[in-house]
Formats: sequence, C-alpha cells, structure tokens
Amino acid sequence: MATTKKTTAKTAPAKTAPVKEEPVKKTVAKAEPAKTVATAAKKAEPAKTENVKVETVKKAEPVKKAPVKKAAPKKVAPKKVAPKKPVPVETKVNFFVEYAGAQVPVEEVIKNVKATYGKDAKEISIYLKPEESKAYFVADGNAEEMDVFFC
Repeated sequence: MATTKKTTAKTAPAKTAPVKEEPVKKTVAKAEPAKTVATAAKKAEPAKTENVKVETVKKAEPVKKAPVKKAAPKKVAPKKVAPKKPVPVETKVNFFVEYAGAQVPVEEVIKNVKATYGKDAKEISIYLKPEESKAYFVADGNAEEMDVFFC
C-alpha cells in the first residue's frame, strides 16, 4: 500500500494584462468676468471619447463663514394695567318727611332709631307713621317703636 501525498495547489490570482494608462489631459477653466465657474467648466469639457480621461480643475470657492447668530433680546410682556374705573360720585340726598306743616329729616330719624336700639345692628327696617308721630322699627329681628317729633 503506497500512500500518496496529495498536494493542494493554491490558486494564484489570474494575471491580467497591464493596463496602459494614457496620459491625463488637464484643462484649466479660466473664469471670464461675466461667466460663472460652472459655465466655464462645461465649455472646457472636450467631446466624449471612449478611452480618454479628462480631469477638470475647479477653482476653490472661498469658504463662507456662517453668520454669527446673536441672541435675540428677551421679550418682556408689557404689564397689564387694569383700566381705571371711574370713581362713582356719591350723590348727597336730602330726604324729608313733612306732616302738618312740620318736617323731619330722614337721617335724624335713622340716628334716633340707632340710639333707641342701643347697639349696632346688622339690619334695620323703619316704618314711619307721621299721623301717630311714631316710628316703628325692626332691628336684627327685634321689633320696637319710638316717638318722632315734627318741628
């Protein structure tokens, strides 16, 4: 029994024929005053042929710096001022009760009712009967009466 050694042959990459590089034609686009660089580059391109490589050199455009953004000033909301309400004008009222040629101011009757009751009341109702010369009143639920003198 004879043993044979198998050798594995490594496959080498297929050799290809060297590619002949043709010289690269460089064209420089000259900027004309009224024409843009893009228009000049289009004119500089030669007619396309199959085996010719053409490189165009572009002029470096100046780098534009982004404008520095300034922080906008904070907007302060104007303070809301409530419209001024007109001050109500108190009208002074003079109210008199007249009977048999004599008169009594109502403010005097109210002042005498408060004095007769003797303490501050939350609510007072007054009923004036000049023919009897009396004032009947209810102060905080307590009913009382007093004399009224017409002068």
